Amino acid sequence: MGIPEKIKAIQDEIHKTQINKATEHHIGLLKAKIARLKKEMEGDIHGKTVSSKSRSGGYNVRKAGDGTVVLIGLPSVGKSTLLNRLTNANSKVGSYKFTTLTVVPGMMEYMGARIQILDMPGIIEGAASGRGLGKRVLSVARSADLVLLILDVFQPQHIDLLKRELSEIGIKVDQKPPDILIEKTDTGGISVNLQVKSRLSESLAKDILRVYGVHNCRLTVREPELTDDQLIDMLAGNRVYVPSIVVMNKIDLVDNTLLMQIRSRIGNNFIPISADGNQNIESVRDAIFQKLDFIRIFLKPKGQDADLDEPLVVRSECTVSDVCTKIRRSLTTDFKYAQVWGNSVKFGAQKVGLDHRLVDGDIVSITKKS
Repeated sequence: MGIPEKIKAIQDEIHKTQINKATEHHIGLLKAKIARLKKEMEGDIHGKTVSSKSRSGGYNVRKAGDGTVVLIGLPSVGKSTLLNRLTNANSKVGSYKFTTLTVVPGMMEYMGARIQILDMPGIIEGAASGRGLGKRVLSVARSADLVLLILDVFQPQHIDLLKRELSEIGIKVDQKPPDILIEKTDTGGISVNLQVKSRLSESLAKDILRVYGVHNCRLTVREPELTDDQLIDMLAGNRVYVPSIVVMNKIDLVDNTLLMQIRSRIGNNFIPISADGNQNIESVRDAIFQKLDFIRIFLKPKGQDADLDEPLVVRSECTVSDVCTKIRRSLTTDFKYAQVWGNSVKFGAQKVGLDHRLVDGDIVSITKKS
């Protein structure tokens, strides 16, 4: 029996098993076995490696700008029109399915940032398993800084489908890596240190670790309410964690009553727009900028005034070293010290080193070694 057949057999067993307290342990183990088989099928187990291109059949898209955003949605939800509104791209637009058959990039300039937007082919249910162009489409999202989930106002329930397909290919939307530490040892078996209340029992945690061939380790759990899925994700090791924004398109075709019904069904966490009618596009631009967590740093050449017109856009939590690297890679080697004006220092023109963490609006002057 091949790996796909083994996975199918385990999935069938899960579907036949009634979910309750008595079967939690059994189902958790079955899920771990499926995840490990999928990892083995991708060639990541027992020291085997394959390129990301051959593993996923993904598109080769060169990242550009200060951040990369991908548009994910079913066919004909308006992704191409939205790309054209947000950027100067010219993505083909049509009222029929699968208009976009490749990745179309555009560049959005906003608040001093240059943000790459990628229009993807529409995905369908089963995309993560290879239906349509699914794996190729979803693979691009693995390297994105942000995912825009585009919904048709008449099909808001597809939000669950999109998140499920992304999860199946290892993209965890709006989640963070669980706070788990696995320290492998040579002997001693598996010890579990639960520092917080966990939904995962010690016995199931140990059995999941054994499924992945880990028989000696110290497992420290600091993640509140840890689940079996989170431990499996950590052991799989090929998960990425990406923030998202939900965009509800074609609102010009409905009234407020339907929008209220949608909010009662999926919540308020979406931006209502009309790409065709150019409605609320500026809200999408602003949400992208805010979600990418950008800050603006102003550079001050030595002996000159700071350039307050063209900021250097970087991600929050950046350091002086990050700024040097963005200006020129070799600048960190030539670096002597930096002077900073702004909220990250106690006084203006304070001298700092490469590890100094900057905040939005800081002015930085870099002095090189003579």
